[in-house]
Amino acid sequence: MHYAIILQEVVKKIKDKVILDRINLRVPNGSLYVIAGPNGSGKTTTIRVILGLYSPNSGRVEVLGRRLRSQRWQGVLQRIGYLPEDASPYERLTGYENLLFYAKLYAMGDESKTREYFERGVELSGLSHEELRMKTGEYSKGMKRRLLLAMSLMHDPDLALLDEPTSGLDVFSSYRIREWIRNLVRRGKTVVVTTHNMLEAETIADHIAFIVNGRVVFSGRVDEALERYRASSLEEAFIRASSPSYRDSPSTMAS
Repeated sequence: MHYAIILQEVVKKIKDKVILDRINLRVPNGSLYVIAGPNGSGKTTTIRVILGLYSPNSGRVEVLGRRLRSQRWQGVLQRIGYLPEDASPYERLTGYENLLFYAKLYAMGDESKTREYFERGVELSGLSHEELRMKTGEYSKGMKRRLLLAMSLMHDPDLALLDEPTSGLDVFSSYRIREWIRNLVRRGKTVVVTTHNMLEAETIADHIAFIVNGRVVFSGRVDEALERYRASSLEEAFIRASSPSYRDSPSTMAS
């Protein structure tokens, strides 16, 4: 099996506090991989390490076949789309202006690519002509999130890193974004999503990692998690995986 991301024994400390404690992840190419855990568990830090925004204190990081900060690392970054949890569009610009600004950044002076990325962004956003002509300060949270996703993915990246993409959205916006994510995977892309919502994770994930206090307590396919923890849902599996007494019991280890 080929992997889009490999993290091996990764440790990240911030001001002497261990944020990631020897985590191991292998994200298969073309999968929808969910990193699930409560707020403050290390999900966002994991994404930032994958991107090279944080340097690990120790361990190995490999993304799209390249080691972190290696000679060809810049080429890797051009193949990644990233949506931070707290991202916001430029609210004094219209939707169109936001998309054009990002298209120019991705295209790096190539006018034909700028046009291609801009047109793809318009299509991906699913927003109407009237909505895209509005300043984004007038947008609802769901509209902003759809625009931000389009801005993150307009350059057709091989790997998408989406940090809590549906956080705070209504049921209609959340459903549309989940369908959008599934479509990316159908097209052969690798998508990593972080979430604290186990019900959402169960809806979309091919593979899942449970992270608690900076440690990965389970990683594998969804059906493997349900079987290992004798659970009827991922929520139940996570609760059991998070309990040291259950996780380390002989019956669980034997399974």
